Amino acid sequence: MEQAPVLVLQNISKRFGNLLANDDISITLHHGEVLALLGENGAGKTTLMSILFGNYVADSGTITAFGKSLPKGSTRAALAAGIGMVQQHFSLADNLSVLDNIIAGSEPLLRWRQQKKQAVDKINQLAQQCGFNIDIHAAVHSLSVGERQKVEILKVLYRGAKILILDEPTAVLTPQEADALFLTVKKLVQGGLSVILISHKLNEIMQVSHRICVLRHGKLTYEAITANASPQELAHAMVGREITRKEKSSMTIGAPLLQLKKVQVKSKPNNLILHECEILGITGVSGNGQEELSDILNGLEMPAAGELLWYGQAQTPAASELTALQVARIPADRGHVGVVGDMSIAENLISNCLDNFCRHGFFDFKKINLHAKKLLQDYDVRYQSVNAPARLLSGGNMQKLILARELSPTPKIIIANQPTRGLDVGAINDVHRQLLTAKENGSGVLLLTEDLDELFALSDQVAVMFSGALSEFHPADKINIRQIGLMMSGAA
Repeated sequence: MEQAPVLVLQNISKRFGNLLANDDISITLHHGEVLALLGENGAGKTTLMSILFGNYVADSGTITAFGKSLPKGSTRAALAAGIGMVQQHFSLADNLSVLDNIIAGSEPLLRWRQQKKQAVDKINQLAQQCGFNIDIHAAVHSLSVGERQKVEILKVLYRGAKILILDEPTAVLTPQEADALFLTVKKLVQGGLSVILISHKLNEIMQVSHRICVLRHGKLTYEAITANASPQELAHAMVGREITRKEKSSMTIGAPLLQLKKVQVKSKPNNLILHECEILGITGVSGNGQEELSDILNGLEMPAAGELLWYGQAQTPAASELTALQVARIPADRGHVGVVGDMSIAENLISNCLDNFCRHGFFDFKKINLHAKKLLQDYDVRYQSVNAPARLLSGGNMQKLILARELSPTPKIIIANQPTRGLDVGAINDVHRQLLTAKENGSGVLLLTEDLDELFALSDQVAVMFSGALSEFHPADKINIRQIGLMMSGAA
């Protein structure tokens, strides 16, 4: 007889005003199964998981875990039922040890003394089961990103999780760390754990999952056994259309646009030259100096040493002066840095060229709105009104708004920092197309990305930043992902 599901979400619906975020969704999860949950940005995945954890209360529907109904709106009940989640952004205290991070909040407040010996024994046993080799007395700030993720998994398992939800688990991992993670997931599943995997990386989904569910516009639109699905089918199910990928073209590079001469990042000197009609890709594990480099190039920080040359002239322009130099900036944090959330969509689209829409000291709102509508159409931004606050846009549409503002007209230099982080396959394809088109129109693009598929899909030359130091640049067709992964970990 087939075992009963360990988790059943039945007819879940949730509305926010006029937006139907979840529309009568029913999903089951079985013992020892990896269920992949896919969908565009704004498809309803986060809302559904928030309902499961009690952060939101569904308007209708029920949730059953291990045969028992979960009360609505109770995070405590979800945790007690054995449901745990490892978020994409870790929630660890850097100044505490691995041990203290894992046991924090798991013991009664009135207990006089922590039961650390028992905790150490239990954590070591769990680590052995997972195949983790980790010093539980080490401070978290001394750990690599991959080791921190292991701590997050141990923290969830320590609390007795029988259902594990992984949200974009490989977003900041090297290929080797991702492979190790999936080996751990397979071990845990063989031991009886059930897993819901949320990811935008279709190759990972195909590699590790048993079954796939796709949400689109709040509805469950596709469900299949992984062995019977294909990446092309999944991409179509997610976005509702065929995705035509723009291929990278080989071009003769033009004049140098941007040059770094011994520019210091984390006390390490760095050199590079960006030319017209070229995309230079820089990757590395998060925290190795990419953000500091981005801040220097974006005029937010002065380099401690070294020289920047813009079009052959040594200068360190402030952030406000870069637009006049025809420099476009696509920041890693689109929500807090890329747009002003409480300003309207139209206002965000003219924020770097206000003088073009001002007559006799007054804004020409008719001209502003016409300009906004044209850009939004050209860049396929889905919106309700040009006067709506930008913060109401989904992540993918917010990113396309930034591209529309920064790439119109075509700039000379584009600094793109994690341009597709957290985006779905359709939005990623749109961003890639715009960057490749800009290159064909003569722009030089400096791409900072932790996504190795993106690195190779876009870049002509690639380099790795490790501990503040840039490696040599290599032609993208002369080096492979494995070699890059070793360089990212400092092993090559």
